[in-house]
Amino acid sequence: MTKRTASCSCGQLSIEVQGESLGVGVCHCLACQRRTGSVFAALACFAAPFRVIGNATEYVRVGDQGTKYTFRFCPVCGTNLFHTEEGCELSYVNVAVGAFADPSFPAPQDSVYECRKHSWVQLPPGTQGYEKDPT
Repeated sequence: MTKRTASCSCGQLSIEVQGESLGVGVCHCLACQRRTGSVFAALACFAAPFRVIGNATEYVRVGDQGTKYTFRFCPVCGTNLFHTEEGCELSYVNVAVGAFADPSFPAPQDSVYECRKHSWVQLPPGTQGYEKDPT
């Protein structure tokens, strides 16, 4: 079974996941743009079990549809490494794709909040786009 490790910039916080991702997506919402400091967030979803190594700071944000998301950051370097959804914490985790530091990581299949996408962003052919979050 494939095992992957994603780490923060300083290496204090990491997460180990197993198996292939359940999906890779990008989010263009303004909250993700602010959270990442980039024009979108790139996330990969993995089924449990996963293992967190190190200490994390948590920030809870309520999404447009009322769902609570808990984001985990490294308290040393500030890297936003992963997040979970309220009620699903034991089922799956969403990990920042860039934290795997793997240029061969699979491309996104989905793109949400395209109503907020920067006009110059070009995604791979075949990426399914949604104006907002389809859930």
